Amino acid sequence: MTPEIYSLAGKRVFVAGHRGMVGSAIVRRLASENCEVLTASRDELDLKDQQAVDTWFAANRPEAVFLAAAKVGGILANDRFPADFLYDNLMIEANVIHASHRHDVGKLLFLGSSCIYPKFAPQPITEDALLTGPLEPTNEWYAIAKIAGIKLCQAYRRQHGRDFISAMPTNLYGPGDNFDLQSSHVLPALIRKAHEAKESDAPSIEIWGTGTPRREFLHVDDLADACVFLMQRYSDEEHVNVGSGEDIAIADLAKIVCDVVGFECELAFDTSKPDGTPRKLMSSERLISMGWKPAVRQRDGIAATYPWFLRQQQTAV
Repeated sequence: MTPEIYSLAGKRVFVAGHRGMVGSAIVRRLASENCEVLTASRDELDLKDQQAVDTWFAANRPEAVFLAAAKVGGILANDRFPADFLYDNLMIEANVIHASHRHDVGKLLFLGSSCIYPKFAPQPITEDALLTGPLEPTNEWYAIAKIAGIKLCQAYRRQHGRDFISAMPTNLYGPGDNFDLQSSHVLPALIRKAHEAKESDAPSIEIWGTGTPRREFLHVDDLADACVFLMQRYSDEEHVNVGSGEDIAIADLAKIVCDVVGFECELAFDTSKPDGTPRKLMSSERLISMGWKPAVRQRDGIAATYPWFLRQQQTAV
């Protein structure tokens, strides 16, 4: 359903997780909405602490909330720290959503993840594939927490009439990404591996698995724009997919990254490592039919992300 435009102009808008890749992109996007952006660092507010969150909401009175805070990581991190990924994310979303209800927030957008869908969901994945099959085991803890967040928004909408909505982004990349090889996702890991191979003049870079799985990627600034679009124009119970509509094999993605970095080398596939889901492409037809579309081309987005990575490397030295 398409409601009247929910204007953010003049409103107090809380971006939970503003220092993360997604949250910082939303803050950048909100700069053109003439609203007052509220933020709170981890030192100022522990979102896992229910009393602290309630006290912060009482003192700051946000009128709209973008819930982008989450504990995130790749396959390795999910496998090593399942309790952290489940507990931390459950607490963050439950506390922020409940406080938004208690303190009469006008609208909330919860950000999930495409990993909520079954491992072997029909492609491209539509919103109604949720809970129709087993999850991918390598990130099920994170996925279960995100599914709970969707259901919380639906429950508060049904029981309390709250205008809480959910958006499910595909794999993201861009400024603010995590390039730690122990906890990063595939695209930033490839950028770092290609850069380090270039620096050391290595003959190859290692790719986890076979390189055949296909993944969809979206620049984080496109996601931020979609989030503002949905906040303004969408009000319904069902979550909405946000993606680019195109997928690419990991091996082909690695070749693009190497080209952007400016280094030719072989790809060494470590088939002892898991591939994860064979293919993950979401259908974003619902969102596109509302009038939104992505603006950043994949190679252009990667080319813009690499200099950001280099600046962070220089800062860390």
